[in-house]
Amino acid sequence: MEITYIPHINAVLNTLTVILLWVARGQAKSGNTDGHKKTMIATLAVSALFLALYTTYHFSGGFAKFGGEGLVRWVYFPILIVHVIGAIAIVPLVPMAVFFALKDQREKHKRTVKWTWPIWFFVAFSGVIVYVMAQHMWPCEGACLLSGINMPAH
Repeated sequence: MEITYIPHINAVLNTLTVILLWVARGQAKSGNTDGHKKTMIATLAVSALFLALYTTYHFSGGFAKFGGEGLVRWVYFPILIVHVIGAIAIVPLVPMAVFFALKDQREKHKRTVKWTWPIWFFVAFSGVIVYVMAQHMWPCEGACLLSGINMPAH
């Protein structure tokens, strides 16, 4: 697999995370504990794969600069900044929520998930938005690349 494929795979993984989180939320609200547990295990697996690919890509120098100009930059960069802050925030929140679930501490799990779920959902959803904007709508070509990886234009 070429490293340039990773952003596309990660966009699919983020989309799948959005869907799984939505399904898991519905299962939890309807009292389907077994279904919720299975869906969350799948969500964690998809997110772990995403994280492994994301870190591989970025540690390999895979950074592409946003090519949009003008007003769209005032849309893109705030989304990106909030996305990154949210991604940092879920790093401790997701393991806490999992820990409380595994220990069957439901009230603590619910309190943690009250914050974790919307942040995680936003991070996954906004990851797809950032991907579409940077890779497909306003890709940066040629001299504006930040790495040695030649990102194909779309």
